[in-house]
Amino acid sequence: MSTFAVEPRPRFVDLLAAEWIKLRSLRSTYWVLALASLVAIGVNINAVHSDLTYIDNPPPLMPGAKAFLYDPLYHGLSSISSELMTVAAGSLGAITVFGEYTTGMIRTTFAAVPDRRGVITAKVLLITGLTTLAGLVVAFGSFFATNAMLASRHVGLSIDDDGCLRAVLGYAAIVPTCALIGMALGALLRHATASIVSMVVTLFILPLMFGGDRYEWLKRIGDHLPTHTVARLTLNPHSHTTMGKNPPTVLDAWITMGMWAAVAAAVTVAVVRRRDV
Repeated sequence: MSTFAVEPRPRFVDLLAAEWIKLRSLRSTYWVLALASLVAIGVNINAVHSDLTYIDNPPPLMPGAKAFLYDPLYHGLSSISSELMTVAAGSLGAITVFGEYTTGMIRTTFAAVPDRRGVITAKVLLITGLTTLAGLVVAFGSFFATNAMLASRHVGLSIDDDGCLRAVLGYAAIVPTCALIGMALGALLRHATASIVSMVVTLFILPLMFGGDRYEWLKRIGDHLPTHTVARLTLNPHSHTTMGKNPPTVLDAWITMGMWAAVAAAVTVAVVRRRDV
């Protein structure tokens, strides 16, 4: 009677290596993220560089203002760059999931490794780590580069100043959060156009619908959307800029961002594990 050797069960580190090979084989995906990171830093540097003229020659003061105030956090960690990174990260997250379904690679993957939960968990961790690194590079790169330019004007900030480290970390954290949201949408919809459009609606259209101070319940919902959390975390505590009436606390913003990330990751793992390929 013949015996067959039982293949050893793949280790989790092997699953991570396999997911990295698949991601690395699609050069366009991580090159887009790298290019978006460089452009985001460049946008922030250009914004502050353009402001140097106004810092050297301040505009006329507004009625009631005592002095010209410049906010390095608001200008150096701009919402434009943050939105660029969220689109890039969210698209990367969605592509890594629906891309395998559209090409049929997911069947080959699960045939080789039946442990669906292990496979998708490895993918989630890989994308989270990659986009976290990109977010940190953009956040710290933008902060130190812009404040180095502002130091000669004596309006720059140090990372040790009140609210600066929190702002930089919050600016970085929104990137992997949106990548996980993109993965969840990709797993749910399994379609390129539907996933990307849904991501744009969630990240950019919904915040426009839930804003203003007229209806508090609408504002409460808006304050718990992903892009509003980063706006709260990057708010300079010494700035005159506000988020309207009854703004969320810093702790609320961190909890909300963490919940978005955790729920998105859980949805991705659960959907891929239970649905047919």
